[in-house]
Amino acid sequence: MQKVYPDARSALDGLLFDGMTICAGGFGLCGIPERLIDAIQASGVTGLTVASNNAGIDNEGLGKLLRTRQVAKMISSYVGENKEFERQYLAGELEVEFCPQGTLAERMRAGGAGIPGFYTKTGVGTIVAEGKETKEFDGETYVLERGIRADLSIIKGWKADESGNLMFRKTTRNFNQPAATASYMTVAEVEEIVPVGSLDPDAIHVPGIYIKRLVLGAPYDKKIEFRTVRQRDAGPATAGSEV
Repeated sequence: MQKVYPDARSALDGLLFDGMTICAGGFGLCGIPERLIDAIQASGVTGLTVASNNAGIDNEGLGKLLRTRQVAKMISSYVGENKEFERQYLAGELEVEFCPQGTLAERMRAGGAGIPGFYTKTGVGTIVAEGKETKEFDGETYVLERGIRADLSIIKGWKADESGNLMFRKTTRNFNQPAATASYMTVAEVEEIVPVGSLDPDAIHVPGIYIKRLVLGAPYDKKIEFRTVRQRDAGPATAGSEV
């Protein structure tokens, strides 16, 4: 089965439709499927429900889809860095389902494992638990959370072979690994594609059985959400000082 596609647009061909649910990997601007997000934006598909830890920042990452009003609902745990996200939510233009980070990751993992729901203590007694079933276990209250099963998952990897066996690098694994299993169709973009047999089987983070389509996304610019720098000394250089 040929999994490698020439670009993000062709990798998403025939998969997108209005009102669909998408699981997106990454955290902030780290490990996000940039090329696939751009292709979704260009497609003009609307009414999307997107399950992702956050929506990037203004006009970067998933923030691009917010700007073009293609997202109808976000299932997220952190939204503080995106002013357009905040504005749309407060204006009633965007539906938001807040979900604790660990719970969101487990909801994706559960969906991929065929588990329709699970009980957790996280969120008990807060607005997160409102309207949800609760149950007592060993004298403690737990809230029922549903697994997430999407129409499409888009993820970003570091290296993959031509069969889709995939590796992440450091923190880019965040949410990409559970998102990869949480849908019927997972499309991955990676920084490098190598021949089958080139990767150590013990180093594979997502087996190729989960990856249906693959695209080379490199080269990438390493974006920084907040650039924080030390103020440079404005005085004259002194003897022995570093310049």
